[in-house]
Amino acid sequence: MTAAPALLTLLQAWPEAPSTPVPSDAGACDALVKAAVRHGLAGFVEHALAKAGWTLTPEAGALLHREARMSAARGMRVRSLLSRSLTALAAVGVTPVLLKGYGLARRLYPEPLQRATNDVDLLVPRARVLCSVHALEGMGLTTQAGDVDQDDAHHVELTGPDGMVELHYRALAGYGQSLEGDALVARAEDATLDGHPVRYLCAEDEAVYLSLHASNHLLQRLAWLFDLKLLARAHPKLDWDRVVTRARRTGLPHLVWYAWDAAHRLLDAPVPPWVLKALAPPRWQRALATRLFSGPRLVGAELARSKPAWIAAKLALAPRARPMVRYALRRLRGLRPPPGTGAEPGAPRPVRSPAGRR
Repeated sequence: MTAAPALLTLLQAWPEAPSTPVPSDAGACDALVKAAVRHGLAGFVEHALAKAGWTLTPEAGALLHREARMSAARGMRVRSLLSRSLTALAAVGVTPVLLKGYGLARRLYPEPLQRATNDVDLLVPRARVLCSVHALEGMGLTTQAGDVDQDDAHHVELTGPDGMVELHYRALAGYGQSLEGDALVARAEDATLDGHPVRYLCAEDEAVYLSLHASNHLLQRLAWLFDLKLLARAHPKLDWDRVVTRARRTGLPHLVWYAWDAAHRLLDAPVPPWVLKALAPPRWQRALATRLFSGPRLVGAELARSKPAWIAAKLALAPRARPMVRYALRRLRGLRPPPGTGAEPGAPRPVRSPAGRR
């Protein structure tokens, strides 16, 4: 069994144990571990292997255990940063919506540290961006970027010795379009996390947001697809009619389809067929997505390794060509590098108030 089927088999069978045998040779075991690490699931895979009764070679087992512990240690640092951030925001009367990360893993995974988490993502109303930034700066974080007047901007980055906080005022920006945050905040649900008041997206909004986020990054981390499977399993009474309606309202229903189709096709995520039919892009884009997002290609994260292939895939899969072309041209002119590159040109820009934006 190769690494691709082994990893996908584990994720697809969950919460049951796979019926297929464990990878038998050292190379396959090592490849499985490396794939689990690449996709942010070392901790979960270690847990799933134990439940399935799969035993890796001693070398691969030791590597997986070490990577899982390292991932958990990073997760603990993120959890600490999240806790401090929530305390700072509470002092100015802001209760943010937690996006992805530790809050999601806490609700969906057997143990929250089984899913890799590298930063803190918080969503606040536009009207509370400046006071939230000031509160986070007060705990020692430094603003790195955050021109809230730019069309393809969606968050302010704040960094410090303990990590990064992304303060979102839009939930997402990609493919030349954006998902505004205020409506999502208004529908969010109150909760608590480690004694802190927090908010989470309602299940239908989270089903849309997580799929948009995954597709915006071309599904290059299987943890994002596995999140969708776990979300659907955690909400058996999910209102799929609302999911379809809200996906269409974003103007990006194709992106929702790409992620949910792959999660269903590869991981057996429980999504009704009529939902996929309602959100499906044209036939040629469905065929292209099925090819680009095949199991082996996603396990290998092929698109993430080639910038030309990444840009070509983005252009081909875009729901609307014109906004995507404009967005691509802005990137090519160097106005702003792709998110996560850390290559912001010039000095950090000051955060500007969104109050005057129309």
